[in-house]
Amino acid sequence: MSGLYRALQRHAHESPVIFYSLVIGFAGPALVFTVPPIRKSMGWKPAERIPATYPIPNRPRRPTTGFEDP
Repeated sequence: MSGLYRALQRHAHESPVIFYSLVIGFAGPALVFTVPPIRKSMGWKPAERIPATYPIPNRPRRPTTGFEDP
């Protein structure tokens, strides 16, 4: 196990861009499974969904007037 630690430490010092890119890349999938339960336990609720259609009024439709061509 110490050999793995030493190799990771050496890569972090010699090529930090590659090392930390891999660390962030491997942390992403883990966060997908850990963040939602934490947010839920803290009381977060999703926002209300945006309406996809405009509600039609519950009355008969009146034709518009005053927009005729002369």
